[in-house]
Amino acid sequence: MARPTKKTKALVDAICAKLAEGVPLTEICRANGMPAPRTVRDWMAGDTEVSAAIARAREEGFDAIAADCLRIADTPMPGKIEKRELLGITTQTDDQGEAKAVVLPGAKMVVTEERVEDMLGHRKLQIETRLKLLAKWDPKRYGDRLALDHGVQDGLAERMKAARERARKR
Repeated sequence: MARPTKKTKALVDAICAKLAEGVPLTEICRANGMPAPRTVRDWMAGDTEVSAAIARAREEGFDAIAADCLRIADTPMPGKIEKRELLGITTQTDDQGEAKAVVLPGAKMVVTEERVEDMLGHRKLQIETRLKLLAKWDPKRYGDRLALDHGVQDGLAERMKAARERARKR
């Protein structure tokens, strides 16, 4: 099926609706009946209304992704942890007197312990990935704020005045 290249209000509205949910443009454009990402960018370059609508939808989508981070943090994700052990191993001593493990024919891996616990590491990865993407996509709202103070402002006017006085005296 060919990708549509003709811009219609319905198509732009569908793209904006998905963007507002936090779905990236490239993923939206993979769906059947959607234009290529390049086509959408061309529409944005040629039409300020489309560009503004997509920009608004992206902002809403960024907020949806941030809300998703809260949901992930607040919702435990149970996962099954299995401890496995290889049965069919024996120890033999070699000529130097060192003990070495030897796997016997017919050895098999068996589950010796099963437990369910929160997949905290997986949830942390999901949140961190989303936050890093938000910081790249919208650094003003989601990026780290750096306050650099080099002490240049403190007494700058007085230092400049003193330097001018020294220069005049020479």
